[in-house]
Amino acid sequence: MKLPHAVRLREVGPRDGFQSLKTVIPTERKLEVIEAVLRAGVSEVEAVSFASTRALPQFWDAPQVMARLPRGRAVLSAMVFNAEGARQALDAGAGRLVTVVSASEAHNRANVKRSIGASLGALEGIFRAAAQEKVPVTGAVAVAFGCPFQGDVPREDVFRIAEAFFSKGAHGLILADTTGMATPDRVEKMVVEFRECFGPVELILHFHNNRGTAMANLLAAMIAGATTFDTALGGLGGCPYVPRAAGNIPTEDAAYMLEAMGVNTGIDLEAVLTAARRLEAIVGEPLPGQVMKSGSADPSPRP
Repeated sequence: MKLPHAVRLREVGPRDGFQSLKTVIPTERKLEVIEAVLRAGVSEVEAVSFASTRALPQFWDAPQVMARLPRGRAVLSAMVFNAEGARQALDAGAGRLVTVVSASEAHNRANVKRSIGASLGALEGIFRAAAQEKVPVTGAVAVAFGCPFQGDVPREDVFRIAEAFFSKGAHGLILADTTGMATPDRVEKMVVEFRECFGPVELILHFHNNRGTAMANLLAAMIAGATTFDTALGGLGGCPYVPRAAGNIPTEDAAYMLEAMGVNTGIDLEAVLTAARRLEAIVGEPLPGQVMKSGSADPSPRP
């Protein structure tokens, strides 16, 4: 296998993971978890979502969490859905904005209660606010590999949303397997065709493990040339608007596998395992991560 020398893991557990919980996590515990993954060496944390507290009550304290996080260790990102959320995130000190549009009409309406056209129309205000503060924006295409309501999602629909983001000045793009419907062959083809269409822009892959293929999909994407992936501490996560949603790739599991294969992540495995176990105690139920249960072995490359 031809593998990259290094990859980047974006920690999305504090946003994607916490939003899946029915119990609201106290502010101090959220800060504790984020600070723990920062100490473990992650380069970016998607920390909060600035959205209606009626839709996402977990993030009632998003401004306080973002404002209180230590600066200088990593990029601190926030998910936003409109100009108002963007302004709140920027005022709280977000170093990057992430905004999402679904590639299927049905999921977009379930996820953000509006049409794809309305979501694309809202991009102007988000990008304008970010440009005023010289803060980059990353676009995310949800259900890029399949929709729980529509089924298959044509690749041209995915790339149409991607083109809309780049036309507004997006710094990079996330292709999200929100439903865990992707398979390694589809992932490889998507990465190759994305590069053919959009060139060497930042591409991030976001895999959910609904059907047990997430880690295989990461490997397929990496072999196809992708080098940035979303992962979540402990494997916590799952879209609230996907039936029987499952979590993300556990950060500690990805770090273990990649380091054992000789691919540098920059993450301290023991520190991230400590963070995952602490998260499990805070959540109060077993998390999907496996390495936190089995313990780490020496992840040094084999000759």
